[in-house]
Amino acid sequence: MTTDIPYAEVIGDPITQSKSPLIHKFWLERLDIKADYRACHVTPDELPGYVEQRRADPAWRGCNVTIPHKIAMLDLVDDPGGVREKIGAMNTIVKQSDGSLIGTNTDAAGFLAPIADTDWSGKHAILIGAGGAARAVIFALKQAGIGEITIVARSGLKASGMLMQASVKGSVLPMDARLPTADLLINASPLGMTGKPPLEVDLDPLPADALVYDLVYAPLKTGLLRAAKKRDLAVVDGLDMLIGQAALAFELFFGATPPMEDDAQLRKLLNA
Repeated sequence: MTTDIPYAEVIGDPITQSKSPLIHKFWLERLDIKADYRACHVTPDELPGYVEQRRADPAWRGCNVTIPHKIAMLDLVDDPGGVREKIGAMNTIVKQSDGSLIGTNTDAAGFLAPIADTDWSGKHAILIGAGGAARAVIFALKQAGIGEITIVARSGLKASGMLMQASVKGSVLPMDARLPTADLLINASPLGMTGKPPLEVDLDPLPADALVYDLVYAPLKTGLLRAAKKRDLAVVDGLDMLIGQAALAFELFFGATPPMEDDAQLRKLLNA
């Protein structure tokens, strides 16, 4: 598909849950930029063809990448920043002026932004999930000086490989294991997302000062966050990371800084 105006988009399978079009369209309107941002359903089998089709589209500026394509994208575009070695997943593809496509990852910075004021040096984090988002979280936590990461995942081998690649001290537990005590719990899996199975986890082992962070944003009030609030634990919802990573991608796609002074209005729109 081609268009007369510049556009970017978000791709995934599924994709109907994505709030990225709302965010980018909000910023484009506020800045009076004549461009578009849309959602595009792309299955794993369709991904290589999608990349080549968009590469040939002069109006296409790039795309955000969500489940399940963040790892597969590593083999389809250029990687000048060494994202494969540093993180192992791409969530943003940008077309360059010469027509080449480069991949990067804005998830790591987006994840860390709402918790950057806390000193995580030497602390213990529990990470649920072992997909592309989890890889970005591990990279961000390492940058923040985390002391130990326990990954809860279906594939112990995959999770162990992620810890080894990142050179982070940690351990791996199966999904039905009792959680250890920790300072931070992150859900980087799709569990709890609309249309996905619920995330069933007992938060009793967490201390009263622990923080629970759910990357899922559809629904915004996930079962995990509701359970955390019942224990009066501090929580961070998926909108913080979503908006943070989107702001970085917006600059790459459209060459403009999002109007973050309108953040309250944007969050009201996303919560509607």
